Amino acid sequence: MRLLIIEDDRESADYLVKAFREVGHVADLATDGEEGLALAENGDYDVLVVDRMLPKRDGLSLIGSLRDKGNRTPVLILSALGQVDDRIKGLRAGGAGALPKTYAAGTLRARGDGLCRGRLARGEGAAGRRWQLEVGRLLPHV
Repeated sequence: MRLLIIEDDRESADYLVKAFREVGHVADLATDGEEGLALAENGDYDVLVVDRMLPKRDGLSLIGSLRDKGNRTPVLILSALGQVDDRIKGLRAGGAGALPKTYAAGTLRARGDGLCRGRLARGEGAAGRRWQLEVGRLLPHV
């Protein structure tokens, strides 16, 4: 799985990258919203992990911009804002799920894996493109 982590807190960012890389995933890192948006628009990611409060561009406007451009990559929102209304705003902005900032590595990886599995089950490749399998002419076995 290829992930983009967009997190400005260095300690949290290092923890996130390590949590995914130690189980064999590829994890790229952006430390502000503008850098994250540029990478998300130009990279083929299976899942985005986005902090809600980022410098230069907040996480919700980043997600909104991606959705406006047709990018359907699943987004897991991380936030210190743990109220129900805050989670609802994230989901309405286009997030596929949310975790409060007090999370365990196992929970984080499970949520990321679940988002990726759901995407594969829908036949979607990276950056929201749909996969299509073409089979040539089939001949009977003689």
